[in-house]
Formats: sequence, C-alpha cells, structure tokens
Amino acid sequence: MNAPLTQLLAHPVVAILRGVTPDTVLGVAQVLLEAGFRVIEVPLNSPAPLASIEALARAFGKDVLVGAGTVLSPTQVDDVVAAGAGLVLSPNCHLPVIAQTLQHGVLSMPGVATPSEAFAALAAGAQTLKLFPADVLGPASFKGWRAVLPTGTPMFGVGGIGVDNLASFRRASASGVGLGSSLYVPGISLQELAQRARQLLAAWQAAA
Repeated sequence: MNAPLTQLLAHPVVAILRGVTPDTVLGVAQVLLEAGFRVIEVPLNSPAPLASIEALARAFGKDVLVGAGTVLSPTQVDDVVAAGAGLVLSPNCHLPVIAQTLQHGVLSMPGVATPSEAFAALAAGAQTLKLFPADVLGPASFKGWRAVLPTGTPMFGVGGIGVDNLASFRRASASGVGLGSSLYVPGISLQELAQRARQLLAAWQAAA
C-alpha cells in the first residue's frame, strides 16, 4: 500500500473546500488540522484553485494529503500534480484521467455511480473509489457493492453527507467520506468551521 493511500485510510474524513480562495486557504486549513483533519481537497471549480493547492502543499505538505477535486481532463491532472496535489478526485469515471494520474504516481479517486463504472475504474488502476452522489446512492449501495467488488476496495461516500447521516455510511462499510458544504462554505467564520469540524469528526469516530 502506498504512502498516500495509507494516509487517506488512516484519516478517512476528507475536507472539501469548494469555493476557497488562495488568501483564505491557509487559515482554513490550520483550523482543520487543529481539529484533526489530514486530507484536504480543493475542487478545481474554486477561485484560483492551483494557487490554493500550491499554498497548501508548501505549508502543510508534510502533514496533509492535498487533494484536487473536480479534475476532468488529463491536462488538469498535469496541472494539479505540478501544484503539489497527491490525490486526484473526479465526479466521474474518465479513464484517461485515471491513466494520467497513475502516470504521475499519484493517488486516483474517480467518481462512480454504478458497479460497471466501479469495475472499469479498478481495471484502469484506480486505487480507491468515490461513490457520488452518496446521498442519492444511499448507504445500502456500499453493502451491495462490497459483495461483488474485490475484497478491501476502498470506497468513499461523497455528496450530501453531514452530521445527521454520516454514521449510517460508516456502519454500511464506507471506508471514508468527503464533506463539502456540511463542513465548509465560503465566508464561514473560523470559529464556526472549528465547531463543525470537531462535531463531524466526532460523529465519524462514534460510529465505529
């Protein structure tokens, strides 16, 4: 198991900072680190995302696995890896993105919504899967897919997960979750962010 995957599975609650800006990302990340997060994703549909990824990698790269989300093309893979991302996430299963990610030796987490997409992603070399949108697929999908996918396949739920339903995904055998607006929204105060971060991590740990 490679080091990024080990880090991801050791800290399986991913902070998704959609809309974060380069001038605020380090302050936000510091709060998340203090709460216990160690995997932070910057989606590419945020303002100046490469600058935020680069800032995170430079400031916290030894302690944080920096992810780039909403990566849709091989060219974007090149860009985010050059900026310092160690994890590439997509909302879809696009095989050229997986291939380019592996070419760089970076952790690949494509989005899948059907078992066919899941098997295709794994055959292409993806090391972990993102079930998206998780709130639509539901916790029962994890149980069903576990029966047919290779044993131990890391599966993360992303989309619509918050403090009220997070535990149900862990109990249904999700390897981890990605938290978006339930954790971070642009303009949130650092105090509110800290409170949400602690509450969400506690909910995940309590569901073990």
